[in-house]
Amino acid sequence: MLKKFVNTLESLPRDSRDTLFLLFVIAAVVMPQVSHLPLWCSGLVAGVLVWRGMLAWKSLALPSRWWLVTLLVVAVAATFATHRTILGRDAGVTLLVILLALKTLELRAQRDAFVVFFLGFFCMLSNFLFSQSLLTAFAMLVALMGLLTALVNAHMPVGKPPLMVAAMVAAKMALLGAPIMVVLFMLFPRLAPLWGTPGGPLQGKSGLSADMRVGTIANLALDDSIAMRLKFEEAPPPSRDIYLRGPVLSNFDGRQWLPPLSSSAGSNLKVTGQPLNYEVTLEPSNKPWLFALDAASTAPVLPGYQLRTTSELQWFTNRPITDLIRYKAQSHTQFSYGPEKPDLSLQNDVKLPKGYNPRTLQLAADIKADPRFTNADVATLVNAVMQKLRTGGYEYTLEPGLYGDNTADEFWFDRKAGFCEHIASSFVVLMRAMGVPARIVTGYQGGEFNQVDGYLVVRQSDAHAWAEVWQAGKEDGSTVGSWVRVDPTSAVAPLRIDAMQRLAAPTGAFGGAIANLWTNTLGNSGYNPLLQLRAVWDAVNNTWNQKILNYSEATQLNVLKNLGFTSPSWTDLSYVLIAIIITVSLLGIAWTTWDKRQHDPWLRLLSSVRVRLIKMGLASPENMPPRELALFAINHFGASAKPLAAWLIQLEELRYRQHLSNTDIASLKSRLKSIAWPVK
Repeated sequence: MLKKFVNTLESLPRDSRDTLFLLFVIAAVVMPQVSHLPLWCSGLVAGVLVWRGMLAWKSLALPSRWWLVTLLVVAVAATFATHRTILGRDAGVTLLVILLALKTLELRAQRDAFVVFFLGFFCMLSNFLFSQSLLTAFAMLVALMGLLTALVNAHMPVGKPPLMVAAMVAAKMALLGAPIMVVLFMLFPRLAPLWGTPGGPLQGKSGLSADMRVGTIANLALDDSIAMRLKFEEAPPPSRDIYLRGPVLSNFDGRQWLPPLSSSAGSNLKVTGQPLNYEVTLEPSNKPWLFALDAASTAPVLPGYQLRTTSELQWFTNRPITDLIRYKAQSHTQFSYGPEKPDLSLQNDVKLPKGYNPRTLQLAADIKADPRFTNADVATLVNAVMQKLRTGGYEYTLEPGLYGDNTADEFWFDRKAGFCEHIASSFVVLMRAMGVPARIVTGYQGGEFNQVDGYLVVRQSDAHAWAEVWQAGKEDGSTVGSWVRVDPTSAVAPLRIDAMQRLAAPTGAFGGAIANLWTNTLGNSGYNPLLQLRAVWDAVNNTWNQKILNYSEATQLNVLKNLGFTSPSWTDLSYVLIAIIITVSLLGIAWTTWDKRQHDPWLRLLSSVRVRLIKMGLASPENMPPRELALFAINHFGASAKPLAAWLIQLEELRYRQHLSNTDIASLKSRLKSIAWPVK
């Protein structure tokens, strides 16, 4: 079957074969866009490409222009109906892809092919408006080579030259252009990149949100994508101290936790101990907040953004994070913050909605009525609740079942199972019921150290929720009041916090069979090649992020410092770029001159004679050999051309010697200067 297909393909006319190859390249260009295109657009493009392929395969006539006009009108109307505009990134890319596909239906001449080529290049570039990942770059490199091959093939003479020949020429062109590309990448002034064009929201992008409905973070545990990477300058802290702070939630309506309605002026943060210096590479989230280890006493260093912090120690940027960013931060794991004495700002942190969780309210009353906890301080009450979590048969699970309206009651008395947000929410509700100010903090806890590149990889599955309670200071004034972190999940599943053991999603029958086969093959040695491959891939992706995507203006100026500039500026960068351009141009001129001199000296002699004859009024084809040129001159000039004819015949005879020496060439040149040129 395959052999028959290949034979049929080889028997096709060249136009049909070249068209099929171009359609395949267009499909490779459009394929990475499918996840960002409307479903109808992907279907329309696929249908048009298949239709055009069938026409080429069967050598049928192209459709009339009425078909093109009709499809174009339908596509524009559908684009407007989908995006409510025909302008902007999403609508523009949709129309671009459709135009590229429709243009193939009027592929009649070489000019039409060139239009398709350049539309393909532009469409390929538009992929980077949505993703700049390493996989996208690799896919676009393949598409680039395909387009270059098709472009070179279109310039080849008649016949059916093998596509491999065109591909080799295209590869050579790409290699010759690579040094220029590298120089421009490193030294061309880095203004806002093309893919920094404002666009719509990052559809389908998972991550923490500004609120928390009980059960939502459990969904994130199923997402293994990377949220951020951390690189510590010194020894990293233990896992139990890695809390990356995100949104703080204090308003509770019974089912959902929301941010505070207002934030006080200052956090009253006090830090002790040695600071941790680290760098964060944050994936785009379309959210306006940064993550930092508890607690960052100074603003993270993020050029191009304006940062602010709240009294809850959360850091915000002046715009959503829509691109991969990298910032430096400094944090202390030993800190205190918040009101030093009870004040009005704490009243919102003890409120509970009426009519919810009656059994939890009764549990709080029972604990307070216990003689052991009469007049107990906050630390004692917290220890009592944590002990209940340790010994009450509670379970940490991704599948606690569907909770109703009274989430705390169901956790404490019915299900006794939940993920981190079930546990933290129920803990905070109980503490508030006992009159203790408490609230929810969401973020990420722990991570996985990549032994390949030394980065701490934090994934969406590391999303976590914990609690904070306000603890009053001692009456003697030795301590003051502050917010204190309490992670109730550590009482139910201590390995989740200390050893970074995450819950895995159910694998199902097939996944379980694969896992059993893997265990039977490799045993329980703990070595998993797949995890090792993932670590290598993460390290490669991180290198791409750090060296390519985060090659910033500051990095460019650092390159100049390494070249010896003490205080580099944009002027210095321009001088270096201009100097390189001039140097490369001079080298190009020198190479062209050298290459010209290396051409066949025999051909140069023949060409010089042909040029002189043209000036004398005798034009001849460039492919005419010397003997025919001699007869041609005699017929035109008569007997006066016989000396030149004799010289041309000698030139042709010397051509077929085994070796044409420099002496022969010199002799021919000398004789040419001495012969008498013909006259009309």
